[in-house]
Amino acid sequence: MATATQAAGLYTQTQSPAVQLPQQTLNQDDFLKLLVTQLSSQDPINPVSDAEFIGQMAQFSTLQQTQAMQQDMAAVQASNLLGRTVQVQSAQGQTDTGVVSAVVFQSGIPQLTVNGQSYSLSQVLSISQTQQQP
Repeated sequence: MATATQAAGLYTQTQSPAVQLPQQTLNQDDFLKLLVTQLSSQDPINPVSDAEFIGQMAQFSTLQQTQAMQQDMAAVQASNLLGRTVQVQSAQGQTDTGVVSAVVFQSGIPQLTVNGQSYSLSQVLSISQTQQQP
């Protein structure tokens, strides 16, 4: 039987470089499931202390708040780019310049619409004021 490390190695060897796995994050439900599993699987003679659980919950809560704040900041940054001229780099390495005509949120992540194409904030190379037409 293959170990998890061997299985992961086999998996990555068969994947093409262009395929990207979706980013996975834990939410509060996942944390609570892990907590229940940990409680039900602990050694009854040497149980985990309440202080450890409280510390874990505080860390998880802080992580959730940080992630929410990062998403909010990205949304504000993207919204501030509406109507501005940006230079973006496509996944193929080509650059495109145009006015940000829309901001669309996909799974909570802002995507800028420039010249009819969708780009993430990380693809923005430069930002400039849009010249007003007389």
